[in-house]
Amino acid sequence: MTSVLVRYHEIALKKGNRPYFVDLLRRNLVSAVKDLPLKEAKALQGRLFLSFADAPNVEEIKQRIERVFGVANFSFVEVAPLELSVLGEKILRAIDGRSFSSFRIETTRADKRFPLTSPEINRQLGALVKGKTGARVDLKNAELTISVEILPNHSFFGFNAIPGPGGLPVGASGRVVSLISGGFDSPVAAYRMMQRGCRLIFVHFHSAPYLDKTSQEKVRELVKLLTRHQFASRLYLVPFGEIQRQVIAGVLRPLRVVLYRRMMLRIAEAIAKKERAQALVTGESLAQVASQTLENMAVIQQAATLPILRPLVGMDKQEIIDQARRIGTFETSAIPDQDCCQLFVPKHPATKARLADVEKAESPLNLAALTQLGVDQAELEEFKFPGE
Repeated sequence: MTSVLVRYHEIALKKGNRPYFVDLLRRNLVSAVKDLPLKEAKALQGRLFLSFADAPNVEEIKQRIERVFGVANFSFVEVAPLELSVLGEKILRAIDGRSFSSFRIETTRADKRFPLTSPEINRQLGALVKGKTGARVDLKNAELTISVEILPNHSFFGFNAIPGPGGLPVGASGRVVSLISGGFDSPVAAYRMMQRGCRLIFVHFHSAPYLDKTSQEKVRELVKLLTRHQFASRLYLVPFGEIQRQVIAGVLRPLRVVLYRRMMLRIAEAIAKKERAQALVTGESLAQVASQTLENMAVIQQAATLPILRPLVGMDKQEIIDQARRIGTFETSAIPDQDCCQLFVPKHPATKARLADVEKAESPLNLAALTQLGVDQAELEEFKFPGE
């Protein structure tokens, strides 16, 4: 089968804005397979149809499409005319050589002008398949599901729909800056924001030369993995060691981590404004570590004026790790590294910082100059998928 029928759910609810969402999903699908022999990508009634040249790499196409946000599920299909006899013949040819003990037919009749109802189509096609194979009909746990779709002008059939990631097409919900470390949390947070339609610019803080470059190498690999979902990414690598050194010079030990986090937000926000992004994203999970108590999070967010999105705030560590495994970032995140927040960290950091105390601790610092230092020294790297 050299064609794919893509189905979506959430964007079908967008009413007046639906054409925009559908076209954005179509363009993202084209981006996902642009180096493959794509012939055509067009919108049909409630679906998208992709056609490929002969002998495409079916497994590669599957892997690409199942990562495109906005896709509910998809099938490799064959096109047939709106004649049940011809459709039945094509299905029988397609299952020739397949081995299965049970099957079911699932028909969606999008074109209500077709003279037969969906149950009638199921019965007639099911009788043909049963007569050819001897397999039994099983409507609940069939070994093979044959999906039939009746649309204006054409019918389609395929086998065993493949689930997609759901959500909204990347780009539908604006641009955000995502703070990313080499750990488990922030890549999962980034994934969840892309699933909600955001396009992400990444910012990573490192402490080279005080610490080694492992975290930078990990983040490059994580951004590379995440770029499979949004096809182009920008990563800012911000040297943070000198800024940390200046912070510790005049700040009491317990408040250092809170001040580090506030400086990160200021620098990330400056980059966000340069990139015309509308919000910041963090991988914070409430009460997971000392800096993520409710009191500290409230104080830290006061350093920024842009909204701060925390998609993991109500998740526990095991839930985050489980999702990291599912999305493919676990192995990279699990590699040991030296995170910048490990540098000059007090043994007992403050867990209930007060804004007045923090602002007093910051008062000797030239915050604007430190922010500009971080922005000026940031190195920009760009990633593309597929290929450079």
